[in-house]
Amino acid sequence: MTDTKKAKAAAKNGALNGVVLNDEGYAPVTYDIAKENPEELKQHYTMMLLLRRFEERTREMYTKAKIGGYCHLNLGEEATIVGLMTALQQEDYIFTNYREHGYIIARGAEPGPVMAELFGRETGVSGGRGGSMHLFDASRHFMGGYGIVGGQVPLATGAAYALRYKEEPGVVLAQVGDSTTNIGAWYESLNLAALYKLPILFFIVNNGFGMGTTVEEHSSEPDLWKKGISFRIHGERVDGTDVLAVRDAVHRLRERAEKNGEPAILDVVSFRFIGHSVIDSDRYRDQAEVKANRLKFDPISRYEKQLLDAGVVDQAWLDAQAEQIEKDVQDAIDFADKSPAPKMEDMYKFMYATEVPNTISDAERELFEARLNGGH
Repeated sequence: MTDTKKAKAAAKNGALNGVVLNDEGYAPVTYDIAKENPEELKQHYTMMLLLRRFEERTREMYTKAKIGGYCHLNLGEEATIVGLMTALQQEDYIFTNYREHGYIIARGAEPGPVMAELFGRETGVSGGRGGSMHLFDASRHFMGGYGIVGGQVPLATGAAYALRYKEEPGVVLAQVGDSTTNIGAWYESLNLAALYKLPILFFIVNNGFGMGTTVEEHSSEPDLWKKGISFRIHGERVDGTDVLAVRDAVHRLRERAEKNGEPAILDVVSFRFIGHSVIDSDRYRDQAEVKANRLKFDPISRYEKQLLDAGVVDQAWLDAQAEQIEKDVQDAIDFADKSPAPKMEDMYKFMYATEVPNTISDAERELFEARLNGGH
């Protein structure tokens, strides 16, 4: 290839800061599975399978009316989540959108309290007040799922500014969906992140659709990692079905952000197994094609084959993991089912930094308790 052709390829593939994407448009894979720690590889698989089974049972619980409100699942995004969380450090802060069940579990939260939150129970990670779209765990620096598209982005940028201002270690991870990259707050945040050299990684989960609208139809620039170029923000795309590739990309960009104050965009391409939410019938996609792509882009099947081919695991180990995870998820459901609803007297408990007196009247209390017990 001539120098001119190389330059054109670099421009096309976005080698803004020295990383040339391969022919598929992804950052080059650098890992060698034969040199990886076998126990860590197994841990990745176990977590991915846990997230799959948790979300499958969550879908079931929603159809049984155990879960209220909206419910968005991570089915098909298991490698994206586990690769990300494996590369982050304890001091890092995480802001996500409303599709966040898997993120908080992979961050270390137990499945029981997460399921209890989906059920609206007092033992949930948000005390039963957040539900599916507003999971929160300050002890793990998981700063919440946000129901408003892009609502987390300015807050994540502000958190990154706080880290820089206080000269504290760590980075901020701002997870967004592909359609978030079209809103004004996204571009304002990119500008400030670049201007102040903030330690932040903008992590785009690109499943190809903003609800029912394709990326090509909702974004004039479908290569989403390029959206930071005008701000001189480095961008890359990675295969979101490859857990180790995601891990390595996040690790590399995280290190740049923390050490050099270089924010970055990582465009993580995955496949959404079902509709936008549990109630979305997904009729805007050809279902035969969806079925074929579930097999083609299943991150768990792909990783399972990698582990078997490398001799890291055998079928007996995989079967044992599957059996244990089925039990663990059922235990989480049982825990949620047996957990109490939030107390009426705690209604104002988390509304303000300073607690305020409960002003609920006796009549309101009786009505609340009657409805809680199945009355009208």
